[in-house]
Amino acid sequence: MQSKEIRSKFIEFFESRGHKYVPSAPMVLKNDPTLMFTNAGMNQFKDLFLGNKKEDYTRAVNSQKCLRVSGKHNDLEEVGIDTYHHTMFEMLGNWSFGDYFKQEAIGWSWELLTEVFGLPKERLYVTVFEGDKTDGVPFDKEAFDFWKSHIDEARILNGDKKDNFWEMGDTGPCGPCSEVHIDLRSDEEIAQKPGKDLVNMDHPQVVEIWNLVFIQFDRKADGSLENLPAKHIDTGMGFERLCMAMQGKLSNYDTDVFTPLIEKIAKKAGVNYKDKEETDIAIRVIVDHIRAISFAIADGQLPSNNKAGYVVRRILRRAVRYGYTFLNFQEPFLYELVDVLADQYEGFFDELSGQKDFIAKVVREEENSFLRTLENGLKRLDQIESKLTKEGKKEIEGKEVFELYDTFGFPVDLTALIAREKGLAVDEAGFQSAMAEQKNRSKADAASEKGDWIQVGDDEQVEFVGYDATEAQAEIIKYREIKDKKGKVFQIVLNKTPFYGESGGQIGDTGVLVGDGETINVLDTQKENDLIVHFTNKLPSKPEANFTAKINAERRALIKNNHSSTHLLHSALREVLGDHVQQKGSLVSDQLLRFDFSHFQKVTDEEIERIEQIVNEHVRQNIKLDERRNVPIEDAKALGATALFGEKYGEFVRVITFDPKYSVELCGGTHVNATGDIGLFKIVSEGAVAAGVRRIEAYTGPGAFNYVQEQEKALKSVKDLLKNPKDLSKAIEGLLEEQKKLSKEIEGLHAKQSGQVKTDLIAKAEDKAGIKVIAQQVTLPSADALKKLSFELKNEVENVFAVLAADIAGKPQIAVVIDEALVKDKGLNAGQIIRDLAKEIKGGGGGQPFFATAGGKDLSGLPKVIEKTTELVATFE
Repeated sequence: MQSKEIRSKFIEFFESRGHKYVPSAPMVLKNDPTLMFTNAGMNQFKDLFLGNKKEDYTRAVNSQKCLRVSGKHNDLEEVGIDTYHHTMFEMLGNWSFGDYFKQEAIGWSWELLTEVFGLPKERLYVTVFEGDKTDGVPFDKEAFDFWKSHIDEARILNGDKKDNFWEMGDTGPCGPCSEVHIDLRSDEEIAQKPGKDLVNMDHPQVVEIWNLVFIQFDRKADGSLENLPAKHIDTGMGFERLCMAMQGKLSNYDTDVFTPLIEKIAKKAGVNYKDKEETDIAIRVIVDHIRAISFAIADGQLPSNNKAGYVVRRILRRAVRYGYTFLNFQEPFLYELVDVLADQYEGFFDELSGQKDFIAKVVREEENSFLRTLENGLKRLDQIESKLTKEGKKEIEGKEVFELYDTFGFPVDLTALIAREKGLAVDEAGFQSAMAEQKNRSKADAASEKGDWIQVGDDEQVEFVGYDATEAQAEIIKYREIKDKKGKVFQIVLNKTPFYGESGGQIGDTGVLVGDGETINVLDTQKENDLIVHFTNKLPSKPEANFTAKINAERRALIKNNHSSTHLLHSALREVLGDHVQQKGSLVSDQLLRFDFSHFQKVTDEEIERIEQIVNEHVRQNIKLDERRNVPIEDAKALGATALFGEKYGEFVRVITFDPKYSVELCGGTHVNATGDIGLFKIVSEGAVAAGVRRIEAYTGPGAFNYVQEQEKALKSVKDLLKNPKDLSKAIEGLLEEQKKLSKEIEGLHAKQSGQVKTDLIAKAEDKAGIKVIAQQVTLPSADALKKLSFELKNEVENVFAVLAADIAGKPQIAVVIDEALVKDKGLNAGQIIRDLAKEIKGGGGGQPFFATAGGKDLSGLPKVIEKTTELVATFE
């Protein structure tokens, strides 16, 4: 059975049992502060388990894109080495939200595996939770008894808390689980050793394929467990492992999920897969990693140097290094796999085929960038290895690991991987210390300490009224205190709120909560999954009181101007640049708008001008907003609404239209009532932010007007300085020509001055044991003049040893130049000498043995430089 059919049969099986098919959420998470990536199928249902959200279905089924490369769930180091771990994988799952529980989940899993998929019963094992005295949770006899009605008791194994108790995080929903394992070994191997002895022992052919989680507890901040008001089912089955079992393979990589990619790489490299272990590992790493990279980019996460973007870059560079070292790929190659991947998933994950050109462009640019430094980085590692061998050491120092990261772009885990291949370890603690000292490096946010939610009212779905109102009567549902690097703040959840929680690029609202004689400032509003969380400066003295929630309406109006303008801008960009333009990110604040979009070259001044014209034409037309809420997603698509890749849309969406022939988009943000409210739209910058991604920044309304006024003031000031010429451009061109002419004259005078200085210096040269010594303090116009003079002395004076202490525009500089023969025969070294002399001017410098320079802060130290040189020269005789 082919992989596409396996996936379809899984979904169809549960649909026939009343489950609603829910499409995969994006792999890159945007409104969950606890995770960067979706790492399990349940992530998008977290709010249903927490009670923060309600849906019209109680059963669901899907296939979720997942990524596990950081934090608690990190499979990166195993990828490629074994045959069943992956960075990106699909997780098939079925869920019950307070509906069915253990009996149905266990019965259906057995029916699907053995009757629909036809997996042999005698090769299956299941595990149940053995209990834990610390938590006071007993042996899961209920699950054991249900399994016993399907499978021989000898095949039901006990599992400990590590393997058979699942938790969402440090706090939150959790419960015991049952795993289903399959033994794929040969009959001869099974006869020698039973599979039950290899369950959860990391055997490559005795693997877990399905985990049934019985969510019935809530873990509190103090570690205690409380029963949840409703019990839930959360299951996860590794799609790639299921395909391995269904297709009779001994490796995930031998299934049709991976073979098209493997064949492409093997052919390009001119090798046969399964001929040589090191090339096999490299091929497996590459075909695994390209999936993770491509899906992450498709979901809106570009490679970068921080947070989620850095994770993607790490994975990409790991793949490039394997190809370079073991398959001799000296040029970009990963990008060529994107087409193969897009074809494989077309019809199910269409985000790949819809963006394959863009993804390939980004990947290729990243490959080019890393390949430029990879060879030098590997040479540096060889030097470090040689040094350690001589010293009898086995660990690379943290500062050297940091050098490889900072200079050559080697992520620490890549250095660790190469080090292991060389039999070395890395000082990761030292690396982290060096990272902390690097002021210009972005640092991870300090972890927040969050208390438990304190319940005030009934848990209910929050009602957002901010599309229609700027204030509302509200009650507090719950609150908690949090501490982070900024100090102590509070989070409050209201049953009804006009405050917009930051999402979709639009920043959160600010304002006040007024009630019972006190005013509480709302500093920010964030979306945490489907909760709207108000960050406040204090807690109300009476949380049970009624409050009036008021947003800062003036600030909101400015935000609306900018948000609606991004829609008009998006359409104008597509009209001027082409239909390939897609939104890749945005920031909508009260100050400005920032819009990132896919485009592979600079937007010309003429194009910018035309884009501005189109947007302002639509502003002047004062087009009324056509807002439609709760539109079925398919109806919205039929209207021609633009959906953004990487966004999660539900069954019902909100459609924002400014002229159905011009701008129709799916959007949850706040917007102007008519485009005339925007007033004026002005682009202030355009530039590249990543491979294939450009960024426009613009002002609207009062911000645009103020910007234009400032430009006019600047222009008037220039005109006044030039006596108000009729043709300003011509007047400036004349000034530039005159400046160019004067610069040439000055250069000539400087050259003449330097020539005279050189003549004087040569005349004053002293012979010290056959060495022509020149040590003088000089005044020169520039550092270039000092360098040029130094090399002229070297070329014109035989056996020269010159130290020039220069006053350059009031700043001290030193140059040391030495004839190569003296460097070789006398052991003189300009780089070493300059470091000692630079101390006199409170500076530093360096260079080559025959020429070095230094700068400093103390001009008064120049005479001391000459004095110290004289002392050095005395040792020549």
